[in-house]
Amino acid sequence: MEIQALPVPPTNTQVDGWWAVLVAASAADLPQLPAPTRLEVAGRLCVAPARGRAALWAADGGQGVAGLLLFTDEANRHTAFLDVLTVRPDARRQGVGTALWERVREELLAQGRTSVGTIADLGGPGQAFAESLGFENVLPMAWYTQDVPPGPAGPGPGQSAVPATPGYELRSWHGLVHDDWADAVARAHGAMEDAPMGDVDEKIESWTAERLHAAHRLILDRGGELTTVAAVTAAGEVAAYTELVLPDPGGARALQYDTVVVPAHRGHGLGRAVKLRMRELAARRYPALRQIATTVADENTPMRTVNEALGYRRERAAAYYQLKL
Repeated sequence: MEIQALPVPPTNTQVDGWWAVLVAASAADLPQLPAPTRLEVAGRLCVAPARGRAALWAADGGQGVAGLLLFTDEANRHTAFLDVLTVRPDARRQGVGTALWERVREELLAQGRTSVGTIADLGGPGQAFAESLGFENVLPMAWYTQDVPPGPAGPGPGQSAVPATPGYELRSWHGLVHDDWADAVARAHGAMEDAPMGDVDEKIESWTAERLHAAHRLILDRGGELTTVAAVTAAGEVAAYTELVLPDPGGARALQYDTVVVPAHRGHGLGRAVKLRMRELAARRYPALRQIATTVADENTPMRTVNEALGYRRERAAAYYQLKL
């Protein structure tokens, strides 16, 4: 079996082959979810990541694919993230996944990496394969989803309107956060440092306005859309914010990225307020949008409580798996 290293960016034909593998695997493993679109897949393959260097491989005959992110920031040069290792359902149990993993492992060792992480759904083929290689569950989590009702924007059945936030103003930015607020949003991101991380080997670096814009620009360059909603004070501080990403602006499913409430401003309902305003804006802007999905660590009880109050429901269990090399 031949495993081919792909160029970054790959050719259109190689993108098509990669997309076909993911669509086939999605239909078998997660039939309840929309399949990834070509725009989404091409964006991830063809636009270089902001935090590192991508390495891509494909098995001959379009049987499987693997993608690795090698971090280049100083704090994480020892580790990497296995973004995808997927085999077509009709090619499984024939050594394709193992052959792809061997190429990934060779690259990790050649680059001096001492660990690698990945995210796998529990109970699925990804968990079984990861555990067979020696990966360990270091951060249990789950996917949660909430519905976005069709029709005019506004609260759906059983959903609440955006609450008042005395002492705070709700601001939103579609695309990049405006330059005059980027530093404040980056500072607020520091509140993520107290989020549960289990034994994940990846280190959280301090954010700057430049790093914030680089992360957001990557989403846009890959063909997606991004909206940030923040609760701000009269003194110019960002007390809370949340981000919504549509990998494909025409898709039916969006991803809630970071939601942050700065410790000094907790207890005022700001997490709930920014998420509700986000849903309101998304319903207006994206008529095809039907679901918002997010992941939350099992240990993060406060965020799970907020999400439950907003109508999020547990969709499926997952975990961050890690292997020490």
